[in-house]
Amino acid sequence: MLYLILYNLRGVFEPLNVFKYITFRTLLAALTALVVSLLVGPWLIRRLTELQIGQAIRDDGPQTHAKKAGTPTMGGTLIIFSLSLATLLLADIRSWYVWLALLVTLSNGLIGFFDDRAKVRRGNSKGLPGRARLFAEFVIGAIASTAIFLWSEHGGQVTMPFFKTLHPDLGWFYIPFGAFIIAGAANAVNLTDGLDGLAIGPVMIAASTYVVFAYVAGNARFAEYLQIPHVVGAGELAVFCGALAAAGLGFLWFNAYPAQMFMGDVGSLAIGSALGVAALITRQELVLVLVGFVFVVETLSVVGQVASFKLRRKRILRMAPIHHHFELLGWPEPQIIVRFWIVSIVCALVALSTLKLR
Repeated sequence: MLYLILYNLRGVFEPLNVFKYITFRTLLAALTALVVSLLVGPWLIRRLTELQIGQAIRDDGPQTHAKKAGTPTMGGTLIIFSLSLATLLLADIRSWYVWLALLVTLSNGLIGFFDDRAKVRRGNSKGLPGRARLFAEFVIGAIASTAIFLWSEHGGQVTMPFFKTLHPDLGWFYIPFGAFIIAGAANAVNLTDGLDGLAIGPVMIAASTYVVFAYVAGNARFAEYLQIPHVVGAGELAVFCGALAAAGLGFLWFNAYPAQMFMGDVGSLAIGSALGVAALITRQELVLVLVGFVFVVETLSVVGQVASFKLRRKRILRMAPIHHHFELLGWPEPQIIVRFWIVSIVCALVALSTLKLR
């Protein structure tokens, strides 16, 4: 909104012409989201404390986590608010991709909100029924995927990393495929959110990576040069992803070890789905596996642990997700967090290299 107002005044004040550049608005959106997060964060912590919205610790979790019980949770609302405000102010809201990304994020955030509320009311770590929550996530993902399939110029085509001309067309199967990407990303971030700052770091890195993917996909010249799908209007998603990365940075100020507040499911489901829909819109769906490698490993560790116990009555890890396994091996929490961030940075760099290595 602010973008349209200021850009239309460029005839009166010529320097306002700078608002036509997506790069400038992405940086400004990032700064806006960061400042809003830092300003609103202390108030939110006080408010959550007053309402006694504290974290419930799982009974079978590491004993060192017992001291975290009661820490304000649902802090993910800070990320959602900062992200939404910055995006609405500085993105071109005439782009339906912007609205799609926001709606998917807010919808999954709402699911997380009800899940967190149920946990707070019951005083334990059990929220909404897993199947009901997963069904709702898939419905949201299916609606978003249907819109992209029907209204995007690339239909059901999927971009293959490292291959220039290979773009398999999934047809109508693209809808369940897209729903799986969005719901899978949301739950993968949710599973990773177990240590102070562990999840938000890789989210910031992944969001920053998709700033680049969105910008080049929306630029016809860059897309042609890099031989990737040109998605008209996807460039505005760079503003959204930039705001997401910076909102995460602002949240990290309060979530860094030892955390003053946790994001809760309202945050993890929202920002995870935001990454998923960004991957679909930019036509970099499969690269998300590489960009979010930490999230993939966390998810597979849970799947493998459950499958092994059911089939063999044996566990492959001391505790799942895998970050708890490293905790029980004696790794200090800050060490696990930073090392996972380092892995995320390396994976993001490799993912960016796929733009050229084709």
